[in-house]
This record gives sequence, structure tokens and C-alpha cells, in this order.
Amino acid sequence: MPRPIRNRKISTPPKMTGFKPFGIPVCKLSVVKLHFDEYESLRLVGYLDLPQDEAAERMEVSRPTLTRIYNSAIKKIARAMIEGAAIEIEGGQVEFEGEWFKCKKCHNLIMGINNHKRCEGCKSFGQSELVGFGK
Repeated sequence: MPRPIRNRKISTPPKMTGFKPFGIPVCKLSVVKLHFDEYESLRLVGYLDLPQDEAAERMEVSRPTLTRIYNSAIKKIARAMIEGAAIEIEGGQVEFEGEWFKCKKCHNLIMGINNHKRCEGCKSFGQSELVGFGK
């Protein structure tokens, strides 16, 4: 029997929930699901240029596990680009480093409900306008 998968540590949620190709209506697109841990591996290794051992440490996984997560993310993004599919970022065995919220109006990420302040240009304000991630 395989060992249960441990939660992977995610420092911040993505600012968006996905991407779609130009020129194709959403209703005609197939969807590729990218898990939060795959997004985080791309952010740490591909965007921040961290060595894989340091990225693995931050996500609290082994280096070989991080490599598998990272390779899976690259394959999914390549498939979406080649096939013209949308990418949705959601799910996975993850644990956020705190309680995160995203304003539905201006899409700013806020760590902790107490840190939600009226965003410049944001016409509405209040807890009903937030989407939660994490704890």
C-alpha cells in the first residue's frame, strides 16, 4: 500500500484561477487542471529561479518529489498550449502558509481577513467580496 501524500506548502495562492487561449470561446475549450503545488513549483523554480533543492525545502517535500511536480506542471502547460486548451489552477494536496483572501472586484491578494482594506479603485468593500484560500 502506498504512503499517503503529505500536504505541500504553498506560500501564496495564484492571482488568477487560470488562462485561456485568445480567439476561442470558453465553451469550446477543453480544460487542463493545474494543481496549486504544480503552480508553486513553477513559481519557485521557473519564475524565481530557485535551485530545486531550495524550492523543495520551501514546499516541504523531497527534491525528487519537487522534480516530479515541476515536470508534471510543464507537461500540462505544454499540452494546453499545443492543444489550445484552457488551464484551471485548483486543488491538490496543499497547505497555504496562512489564510489568504482575494478581492473579487480588484483581484488583490490579502493575507488575513484583518488586512483587508479598501483597494484603490475598488468600488465595493466588505467580506462578501472576498474569496478564501488556506486555513
